[in-house]
Amino acid sequence: MTPQRNTGAGAEAELPEYAGHYRLEECLGSGGMGVVHLARATSGMKVAVKVVHARFARDPEFRGRFRQEVAAARRVSGAFTAPVVDADPEAERPWMATLFIPGSTLAEQVKGNGPMGSGELRRLMAGLAEALRDIHRVGVVHRDLKPSNVLLAEDGPKVIDFGISRPKDSELRTETGKLIGTPPFMAPEQFRRPREVGPAADIFALGSVMVHAATGRGPFDSDSPYVVAYQVVHDEPDLAGVPGNLAPLVRRCLSKEPEDRPTPDELMRELRSVAASYDTQAFTPSQRTAVEGEEETGIRGVVSPSSSSSPSSSSSPSPSPSPEPVVEEPVQRGRRSVRRRVAVVAGTLGLVAGGVFAAAQVQGDSPAPKDTNPRTTPAAFDAWEAGSVSGAQTMPQCSYGAGKLLCAQPGVVFALDPSNGGLVWKHSVADALRGGPPVLSGQLVQPLSDQDRQLEALAPGTGKVSWRRDMPKHAALRQAGGTLLFSSADGTVTAVDAASGRTKWSHAVTGQGMALFSSFAGDPLAYATTTTNAGTTQITAVDPDSGEVRWSATLQGTLEAVGSHDGAVFFLAVDHASGNTDAVVRYDPDARSTRRVALPVARQAPAAGVHGDVVYLMSTGGALEAIDTAAGKRLWSLETAVSRGSEPVVGDGHVYVTAADGRLLGVDARTGRLLGQTKPRLGTNSDRVASSLPQPVPFDGRVYAGAPDGTVFAVDGRNPADW
Repeated sequence: MTPQRNTGAGAEAELPEYAGHYRLEECLGSGGMGVVHLARATSGMKVAVKVVHARFARDPEFRGRFRQEVAAARRVSGAFTAPVVDADPEAERPWMATLFIPGSTLAEQVKGNGPMGSGELRRLMAGLAEALRDIHRVGVVHRDLKPSNVLLAEDGPKVIDFGISRPKDSELRTETGKLIGTPPFMAPEQFRRPREVGPAADIFALGSVMVHAATGRGPFDSDSPYVVAYQVVHDEPDLAGVPGNLAPLVRRCLSKEPEDRPTPDELMRELRSVAASYDTQAFTPSQRTAVEGEEETGIRGVVSPSSSSSPSSSSSPSPSPSPEPVVEEPVQRGRRSVRRRVAVVAGTLGLVAGGVFAAAQVQGDSPAPKDTNPRTTPAAFDAWEAGSVSGAQTMPQCSYGAGKLLCAQPGVVFALDPSNGGLVWKHSVADALRGGPPVLSGQLVQPLSDQDRQLEALAPGTGKVSWRRDMPKHAALRQAGGTLLFSSADGTVTAVDAASGRTKWSHAVTGQGMALFSSFAGDPLAYATTTTNAGTTQITAVDPDSGEVRWSATLQGTLEAVGSHDGAVFFLAVDHASGNTDAVVRYDPDARSTRRVALPVARQAPAAGVHGDVVYLMSTGGALEAIDTAAGKRLWSLETAVSRGSEPVVGDGHVYVTAADGRLLGVDARTGRLLGQTKPRLGTNSDRVASSLPQPVPFDGRVYAGAPDGTVFAVDGRNPADW
């Protein structure tokens, strides 16, 4: 791909091909601070990447402001904000990436389709109130909420673009006297005393945004920004056209004095009492075109006083009713109100993951099955936290085996005492390990060095090397029971006995090219899958001890094996065009029967865990859901507000997920209700995102997890509400 050229306003002569490991495919817009691109990660996931203009990259003051933007975005998390997935403010050309949201802005919606109806307005206001609640609760003030910074995604409005937001306790990075914001949506105090702007300014902007959504104009309207500024400070707002059931709330939001405005929690309580329609009619935005007079900038939003938008087209349902307000402690208790969503689509550049957790729940028609494999629990357990063994701030990946917690970080494999986190032993390796945590196979720990392609087997009690052998060149490794399977590009599979290091067998697998295996705990077979040009997937079940093929099948669609139970194998079906997962598939080889359960909403890059006949999905963008393949339906769905989460793991009747900021989430496996979460553990590298997230390790009533600051920690898994 050649470097892209952009002929839009503020374009640069030549744009880079990559930002980090994201390949830039299409320019979405250019503005005063940088250029926004549609890009793809190595996995194929779509992201929006904001790349700073070269002239600003050379300005130390601007770099400081950009770091502040990234930090503010990472501090915020919520169902109605857009998650950041990666950023590098120290790069030669600083950049920030969020998930791509295919949706129109509120400005485009109103311009193309006219004012919204009463029911749509109520749900919009509820979504924006919750977004501001999540923004403010981590000490951030947006300061530029306006229609072009509200993106109408399929699951509700997303507040985007933190280019001029700041933590309440940070310095104000601007020249004295310079306005920061967009005049028609600025609060009086932003004109009178800009250094004292707080969260109430965002509430004033919310009121102005609601008037625009209801009428197509602002509460203070003039062609001159100076006249608008005077009206904002001195005149009463014009609310003609705002529905009567919402007008009193909007008027309170537009109070001249910050202390007279409601808080987001108060807004959500008031909105529940508003006698509004609960129709499910979706927003139907027109084809997206640039709004006249608006400037394309950063992340579907601006960092200057002008407005912004980004080209794309989509239909976007309105936001759903607001949930109950939650307390501001990390652990949330109590049941939140039911919310039905049409979709959850991941975000654009602007907001973010990491911070306080906000959840919304979708209930199905029946509860999830009880945990069919409850664990015994000790009488008491004291939570502990162990610092980074390697000294690096990277997420340890751990597994449980031989009575120890076996973990790995770049350059080291180590064992911890699961009762107190004490270091039992550590063993240096040349580089990072491949394929996740070390595994106990054949009663030996199996770490693999990327650098010298050497496999080592360690005694789990001491960490001493039991045997060592070279890896086949260009081979992928998978552990299946007591066997290690090496798949080479020429189609040869070599099986190695994990206990001795000796070769068991070596040959190609019938029906497979390069056989890439999946294996699952408690399952004696390994599964190789190959997608054909005919739109089918060839599945081959192999006995890893002998190399014999036990069964094979050809199933429709592009399938990814994610688990097995009682002989059945579970797959995720991936849409070839979008790359999103749209169904869960259960295949029973004995009956040669297939059951396909369509997802109510196609999901982006979900991590999957299987427990019994239920498949748990943790999707990019924050949706955690349970799909019962026996009943053929979704049991529940929870909006976690986690931008990325690990593979869900079930234990003690709970679903556990590790978030990118180091939080461990505990969810009721039957109902999908959030029970508790631990604190974030980002460390000093809070502007970096881990490339892979280790799954939690539940064992004997305890849960172990790794965090980005390099720590491993343990909590009592029996009661997540006490975390």
